[in-house]
Amino acid sequence: MSRVEEIQSAIDSLPPEDYTRLREWFANKDWEQWDQELEADTTGGRLDFLKNEAKTEKAQGRLQDL
Repeated sequence: MSRVEEIQSAIDSLPPEDYTRLREWFANKDWEQWDQELEADTTGGRLDFLKNEAKTEKAQGRLQDL
């Protein structure tokens, strides 16, 4: 059995309260990783095209309030 399969089996055997705690922990971990990736993309200039597009749209008067 692979390590992932062992983990899956262990998760399947968790009591509901522990399963809920694990899901919350995993969701938080995902968001933390997403935040780190977004920060790296922002710092690295990989999202500059969005900023430039917004500036162009604003200059052309095509932005709308939400």
